[in-house]
Amino acid sequence: MRALAAILAAAALAGCVSVDVDASLTCDVGLKSVTTAEMVFGRNIGDVVGVSDADWKAFVDAEVSPRFPDGLTVYDAAGQWRGPSGALVAEPSKVLLLVLSGAPGEAEKIEAIRAAYKARFRQDAVLLIKRRACVGF
Repeated sequence: MRALAAILAAAALAGCVSVDVDASLTCDVGLKSVTTAEMVFGRNIGDVVGVSDADWKAFVDAEVSPRFPDGLTVYDAAGQWRGPSGALVAEPSKVLLLVLSGAPGEAEKIEAIRAAYKARFRQDAVLLIKRRACVGF
């Protein structure tokens, strides 16, 4: 009886293991499951827009394109966050979307891009979202 109880307890605990629900992503015909990365870059420096379109283009040309030469997508966004004073801070942002290949070193390249942006434009953070997606070209 104790052996049966131990087996049942082990089976119950196995259900407590964290499962990556996206790992079982099933894609339609013609699409494949890959990891994507989105980074959100605020454009304010202090209380004003300090990262111009020309600054952004120069950043992408110098920091992003050499690391991910196969392609990328950028779009404009409007972000907001709660500042240290508790007030909402709104700012224009750029979102960078990358479809990752799974090649070694991609995570390090992403972190280098984030670090370069924070240093160059005096930013506290660059939001990173990674997820599984079905993609096709």
